[in-house]
Amino acid sequence: MSIVLTGANRHDVTQIEIVLDSIEVQRPEFDYSQGATENLCADKGYYGEPALEAIVLRGYIPHVVSRGEEKQNIENNPEFKARRWVVERVFSWLNLFRKILVRYEKYAFTYMGLLQLACAFIAFRQIEFI
Repeated sequence: MSIVLTGANRHDVTQIEIVLDSIEVQRPEFDYSQGATENLCADKGYYGEPALEAIVLRGYIPHVVSRGEEKQNIENNPEFKARRWVVERVFSWLNLFRKILVRYEKYAFTYMGLLQLACAFIAFRQIEFI
């Protein structure tokens, strides 16, 4: 999980390198000879040659599709695996925290702390206890 706080007037595609470089928890090493790969699901805001190049250079397989494309792929191919819902699900979970839904915080570091706390709660809820 990675969070980068920018102004609302900044386009997503200009921040892709910063977002990918700010990932805090690294995934375990994969044995790529066995066919394991790392996928990156993103919304249409990260579409374009520079963004796709930045994603591939960092070792990810990009999955960037719009809502309409994914819906059409699901209808045409029953074996198609939808990925866009992963991105939308995280935004939906963040919107459940009313304190961060509308930004009332004056300072960026305060709002960033609230975002990190919300993401910690989200990650904690996803842990399956044995």
